[in-house]
Amino acid sequence: MDAQIIVSILISVCVASTPLLLAATGELVVERSGVLNLGVEGMMIIGAVAGFSVAQITGNPYIGAIAAIGAGAVFSLLFAFLTLSLVTNQVATGLALTILGLGLSGMIGEGFVGQPGIKMTSLDIPYLSDLPLVGKLLFGQDAIFYTSLILVGLVSWFLFRTRAGLMLRSVGDNSKSAHALGIPVIRIRYMAVMFGGACSGLAGAHLSLVYVPQWVEGMTAGRGWIALALVVFASWRPARVLVGAYLFGAVTIAQFHAQALGIPIPAQFLTSLPYLATVIVLVIIARNRRMTMINTPASLGQPFVPDR
Repeated sequence: MDAQIIVSILISVCVASTPLLLAATGELVVERSGVLNLGVEGMMIIGAVAGFSVAQITGNPYIGAIAAIGAGAVFSLLFAFLTLSLVTNQVATGLALTILGLGLSGMIGEGFVGQPGIKMTSLDIPYLSDLPLVGKLLFGQDAIFYTSLILVGLVSWFLFRTRAGLMLRSVGDNSKSAHALGIPVIRIRYMAVMFGGACSGLAGAHLSLVYVPQWVEGMTAGRGWIALALVVFASWRPARVLVGAYLFGAVTIAQFHAQALGIPIPAQFLTSLPYLATVIVLVIIARNRRMTMINTPASLGQPFVPDR
């Protein structure tokens, strides 16, 4: 296979992996604080429609991306208020958030269906992006791609090298003990949920401004659920999320190239590959209960009420 074709495939993998990496990184922080938010898909689709619509109105994809971050964070506040302040069931509320996001995005984006999008251009670095083979791969990507990589490093540093990160992890491991030590459990969880929403919103913006620069109803196509599985696959570790996101991105891209190369595999099977891989990974992880128990935040999904 020609080297240029291989580079093109790798660039496609990077583009397909970026929204998964962003959404999973945000959800990792949320779950590290002890909150289980299953509404990632809903926040992603809200970010996608907000990013696309604002970019269309302003003519600037970067303003669209900022709007998507804000939309995801604001939408996550609904989940935070219901689960943290009103102590509703986190699983049911997260599922409701996804359903609401899918319906609301369809209504908001109805007037933008079929309109050509404004694609976020690549950040070509002089000289470096002109290097043979690796130039476009490493130095010719879009701004959101580089943001996702930087974010993984920052989240890893924050969680394991800062006092604030230690407080967040302590809230996720034992919220009652953290509260007894004077740590503001609810406030930290609110901030974590909003951060997860902002990351999911940016992931959605990448879909509608970079991956497929147009608005299509339901364009997240289950990526929010894959991001949730990635957090478990990574054992709540940022570096493993990075590896997992690119593995799942490669599986997603494999279906398109298999069809282009004329490999005699049913198209329906190829389309199901990313979701089939998700199920297989979760089954494998479930068999190693000891490893799962060690890394899972002990208070994950458990409500906390200070006066009880």
